Amino acid sequence: MSTMGNRSQIAIGTVERIANVGKLYPGRRASLSLEVVVVGCGLGGVAAAYCLAQAGHKVTILEAAPTIGEIGAGIQVSPNLSRLLIRWGLRKRLEEVAVKPEGLDFRRWCTGETVAWTMWGNTLEEEYGAPYYHIHRADFHRMLYELVEPQCTIRTNCRVVSMDTSKPTLTLESGEVVHADLVIGADGVKSTLRQYVVGGPDRARPTGDAAYRAIIPTEKLLQDLDLRPLVEKSEMVGWMGPRRHIMAYNIRAKREYNIVLVHPDDDGEESWTAKGSTDKMRAEFVGWEPRIQKLLALIPSTLNWKLMDRDPIETWIHKDGTLVLLGDSCHPMLPYRAQGSAMAVEDAAVLGNLFSRLAHRSQILPLLHAYQSIRYDRATATQMSSRLNQHIFHLPDGPQQEKRDREMRAAMEDALRVARGERSTLTSAGNANQWADKEKNSIQFGYDADEEAEIWWRNHGHTLRGPRALL
Repeated sequence: MSTMGNRSQIAIGTVERIANVGKLYPGRRASLSLEVVVVGCGLGGVAAAYCLAQAGHKVTILEAAPTIGEIGAGIQVSPNLSRLLIRWGLRKRLEEVAVKPEGLDFRRWCTGETVAWTMWGNTLEEEYGAPYYHIHRADFHRMLYELVEPQCTIRTNCRVVSMDTSKPTLTLESGEVVHADLVIGADGVKSTLRQYVVGGPDRARPTGDAAYRAIIPTEKLLQDLDLRPLVEKSEMVGWMGPRRHIMAYNIRAKREYNIVLVHPDDDGEESWTAKGSTDKMRAEFVGWEPRIQKLLALIPSTLNWKLMDRDPIETWIHKDGTLVLLGDSCHPMLPYRAQGSAMAVEDAAVLGNLFSRLAHRSQILPLLHAYQSIRYDRATATQMSSRLNQHIFHLPDGPQQEKRDREMRAAMEDALRVARGERSTLTSAGNANQWADKEKNSIQFGYDADEEAEIWWRNHGHTLRGPRALL
């Protein structure tokens, strides 16, 4: 690879470096090492770089921003994601900065009455083999960055403006041309590289929703008798109302309270960092229960995030086999199911696992198609599940809302019976509370990306084994 330049000095904070405690796949490395360029240094990009470096490839990350750092607030790490992070040696770090929620509590917007409750805590780890965490996005990104930084080249201030898929080469805004064997498009919902796969420019479409995001020091909540239980019980709490909902939970070892307030979009700016008006935010939730009014009064400033969406695309792979998309660049997730980061990291794990077996160039395109075949249906189903919650959460008061609440209460009563040590008596399939649906939970949380890649290889790997292939 030419003109890669020196590794950038990354301003990401003075924190203890993570030791690489183990080998993935396990210890299997590709006999043919590729020059891989990952475009984008978000969660999906750093995860892809780590997995491909562990698989034996030489990886460079190109990031448009001048410095590396994840913005945002809270993020949910469900068992399908945490099992990968733990496999990568990050359990100790997760336990230091994350919070393990004890349950999920949905409430009525105007009264605060609980209409749904699902037990979490240690239950999820017992059922799915990995815990559920709440974490600050910046903490999550930092631990992944520190994991990958010693193993690849990371270049900042490198905005990709075009790609020649036939060579392949990437042209940067500076005019520099960067060569690669394989390019991973991990450049998000506003992806530049996506157009080369779909055949032309396309734009994400507005969902009609936007989200105010804010963080409140929990010491402020603890000073109020009404708000104190939000910290002490450590549950994820959701308030559902007409055209709006709120999700809130503890992060950073319960030192901070993350709150996301989804509301009708007023055609605001499409940006993670757009400033929001606290006056407008409070006006959006006038009439909501007293605890909400107290929480809103504690927020001095907020960001307003315009929620965008894309339909599934036919393929994530350029026909030349030189470019493949990953994460939000090919399957952006609305936040209503809390699976965006999980899907991107699962993509990365599958890609790395498959490419740990690369032995000759003729395998590149088939392995890319294997990646897509493993990931496509799951990512698409998760997109649909996320969109469904947008409808469920925002029902206007009336017959549909009352039916939803009855379903949720029935699942709650069953969960309470189980918590008392009694037998479950409810078939939860299709419940309006998707987190109470045991079948959906099993599909979503029981998934092991590495195991799926291993299964694919056991079933189909013989079709790629040549005289020099790794058996």
